[in-house]
Amino acid sequence: MVLETERLILRPFAIDDFDAFAAMYADPRVAEFVTEDGKPLSRFSAWRAFATIAGHWTLRGFGLFAVVERATGTFVGRIGPWQPEGWPGFEIGWTLRSECWGRGYATEAVKRCIENAFTELDRSHISSFIAPENMRSIHVAERVGERLEGETVLPHMPDRKVLQYGVSRSDWQRRD
Repeated sequence: MVLETERLILRPFAIDDFDAFAAMYADPRVAEFVTEDGKPLSRFSAWRAFATIAGHWTLRGFGLFAVVERATGTFVGRIGPWQPEGWPGFEIGWTLRSECWGRGYATEAVKRCIENAFTELDRSHISSFIAPENMRSIHVAERVGERLEGETVLPHMPDRKVLQYGVSRSDWQRRD
């Protein structure tokens, strides 16, 4: 499955994406909110995360997309649906390379993923789980129409609460 926006292509990961993926997770500014301990991942740990994404696609039939700029083919990050075993709900998640922050890419791609989740994956509600300190992601969630629904914990971080943002299909269809 491939999704497109005006500036981006969202597609399943390929082995050629690994170097850029590993570099993204080695960036302390990125790792702060997305790794279990908030620290950059080693190349080996990035490989495990990369393989988990590939396996999720195989087992669930959907998963996080590699996001690339349409014009240049440059790897931007990973965005898309995510629901591993034990997850508190069907999530649209996002992580971008820090060099790509502030360009509107997350908002653009997340909107496309939400639309796909409601129309093609037939979901009635989506969530995004965000560290309370991650103001950039909170702003993305709000820009795409998600609202704060409460707090939860993720299975790999049981001692750290995250905010649960979300939107239902009916609210999404009524927006704007």
